[in-house]
Amino acid sequence: MSEEKVLTGKPSIDRPWMKYYPDMMMKMIKIPGCTLEQYLRNCCPGMDVDAMHYYGENITWQTVFDEADKTARALKALGFGEGDQIPVYLRLVPEFLYLLLAAEKIGASVLCRDNTVEENVEAARKSGAKAIIAHDFMSKKEMNEFLNNSDVEKIVLLSPLHYGSRDAMPAHVQACLNDYYPSVCASGPATMTWDEFIAQGESYTGTVEAPVDINRPLFRAYTSGSTGPSKQVIHSSNTMLSIICQMNFYGGAEGMRPNWMVTCLPPALVAVVVSMVLMPLASNKLLILDPFCYEEDVDLELMRYKANNWPMIPMFIETVMRNGRIPDDYDLSHLLAAGAGSEAYNNIQLENAENFLHAHNCNIRFTTGYGSSEAGSTFSLPMAPKPIRDGNVGVPMPLSVVSVFKPGTQEELTYNQLGEICKTGPGNMLGYDNPEATAKALQKHADGNVWLHTGDLGYMDEDGVLYVLNRGYAPRYGGGDLAVLPMENLVANARIEGIDDEFFVLLDDDEHPGYYLPYLYVVLKDGYTVDSIREKVEECLEEYQRPVEIIQIDKRPFFHFKTNRIGLMRELKAESAS
Repeated sequence: MSEEKVLTGKPSIDRPWMKYYPDMMMKMIKIPGCTLEQYLRNCCPGMDVDAMHYYGENITWQTVFDEADKTARALKALGFGEGDQIPVYLRLVPEFLYLLLAAEKIGASVLCRDNTVEENVEAARKSGAKAIIAHDFMSKKEMNEFLNNSDVEKIVLLSPLHYGSRDAMPAHVQACLNDYYPSVCASGPATMTWDEFIAQGESYTGTVEAPVDINRPLFRAYTSGSTGPSKQVIHSSNTMLSIICQMNFYGGAEGMRPNWMVTCLPPALVAVVVSMVLMPLASNKLLILDPFCYEEDVDLELMRYKANNWPMIPMFIETVMRNGRIPDDYDLSHLLAAGAGSEAYNNIQLENAENFLHAHNCNIRFTTGYGSSEAGSTFSLPMAPKPIRDGNVGVPMPLSVVSVFKPGTQEELTYNQLGEICKTGPGNMLGYDNPEATAKALQKHADGNVWLHTGDLGYMDEDGVLYVLNRGYAPRYGGGDLAVLPMENLVANARIEGIDDEFFVLLDDDEHPGYYLPYLYVVLKDGYTVDSIREKVEECLEEYQRPVEIIQIDKRPFFHFKTNRIGLMRELKAESAS
């Protein structure tokens, strides 16, 4: 291990987290400085080895590279070229990977968005693209929205069963796939099938490959919009590979080739593409793609595939625990890694997840993660042997520098001081599609480095362990900062009888602009009411943290795979207005 150093008080200089990374590991971690395709070829265990499994069909590495070449020719024949944006509205099917590799080959970028039809059309319109790629379950109405409100003239329609077999799908997966199809699907002269698209490329005789540039835009995706306005984040081969090369060891095993399952999550999210698809492919894991699974059926898919690794976002592990369909004697020891990313996980949620896994013979350490689309998905890794509690998200990745700054400034704080979490080093986005927003997020500091300002609040301890407490600064009128996770943990740690789940939502204080008001949502056990828990809740909180209102709900709501705080905020505003 690295030697202990005398601390200066500045995390960016001390980098105390490096003591957790073995010297041998550091010698192996290097930013590849090559294209995404070349990196995958370098990591490929053999062309005849299966890279992916998709509903009963195994897809070899040879097929991946061959199909990427065909797709590149087809994109050129369709009119795409260097610098163009290719709007792609697909679930996580094998063809998405082909499109990404093909876009890199021709010097273009893949553009993804997974929001409302209006927002998806807006993304296509801003791209200026004449063609888009979508599934054949696009409705006639959706097709007309694109044709009438953007420059789109041609729509390539892909069947979700271009690979795979319906017979290999269990009934609940077939039902989910069926639900995607509307009464009237897109059709007509503006459409072509995927096979027609590929065939068109076979007769293309022009130049296919653009000059190699690992720093040009390759992947554009919009933030989920679950915590604020959705923004387009732009990444290159280099920024994505800078993250992947630091994570390749995660979820590995000796003496076996582990599998890696991805359920439901769409490729319109940076974390999905970088950390959940490209990373396992680059580290010799069999990637199981399972996009047509109801969110409430992820427990069935976990047991069906006996996943060794599964991106277990809070929504998924909560579903597994609450469905009650995993038998008491089911052995979950096939899981090699377990953790919760995507959003903050409070102490009671952590304890419940750990207890559930241990009760099913899965005795690995349950961890939490932290990251953002802007940072290339992953900020930290669970390397430090400290309790995963109270916002502990691990230590910075080995090639990254993370520190905490006084909010709204470039003044670096010292250890255990609350401030804005910022990151410099490889993996940060190229920027947004909005120059003003980019300038605010990516700032050049006095040290000469460009730092990503996340807007998230937290602190770092003397060991380099990062604690993330809140998304942004939220003062309450009269004094006090409403840091959501610490508030939730105060309630969780109080062990209030009757509370099964709880979380806070902050609402703008209309009477005092610039300030916020806390609302506490609770899921209560049978026989309990808000009145029966109110006094205990107020006792465990500071006066400024006490909620304006405690609201009972049946279960935690989710939107875009995160707690739907923004939806609840809208409801509160509507009630206030009425």
